[in-house]
Amino acid sequence: MMNSSSLLVLLIFATFTYCLDARLQVCQPSGKIIGIKPPPGQCNPENDSDCCKQGKMYTTYKCSPPVTGNTKAVLTLNSFQKGGDGGGPSECDNQYHSDDTPVVALSTGWYSGGDRCLNYITVSANGKSVKAKVVDECDSTMGCDDEHDYQPPCPNNIVDASKAVWEALDIPEGDWGDYDITWSDA
Repeated sequence: MMNSSSLLVLLIFATFTYCLDARLQVCQPSGKIIGIKPPPGQCNPENDSDCCKQGKMYTTYKCSPPVTGNTKAVLTLNSFQKGGDGGGPSECDNQYHSDDTPVVALSTGWYSGGDRCLNYITVSANGKSVKAKVVDECDSTMGCDDEHDYQPPCPNNIVDASKAVWEALDIPEGDWGDYDITWSDA
């Protein structure tokens, strides 16, 4: 049987260990890349996508914030259709996806090397929720090259979504672009 002193020491140790563990999960930048000017016609600015700027420094990440039952993120707009601003086919299935289908790309850390590929997540905002299939990575480690359609690296907290996700969340079209949301594994 534990006395109150032993219990107090155990409680302090557990609290310290929890706080230390939480600090270790903080996602810090992993580096920077220098932007280059895209060749003519090589960056698709559809859906307000950014194109890399010559000489601008872009932060890269190998991680994302910890996933919880209600992970805070920024919803961005992407076209996963052929010819859309998403570039090539989706990483998970090497396919293009209609803008009318609820699909997403996750920042590198949340994409987790493809562990979430073809699984559903629940995206919530505006008092509504929608299930969306993870089909791609929003690369937080690289960018400003042909493979990434000369777009900068994604921030580490992005859920890049098709128009179907935005519509299901009933977000007014004038607010499309960057929108605070939460998400969880479905």
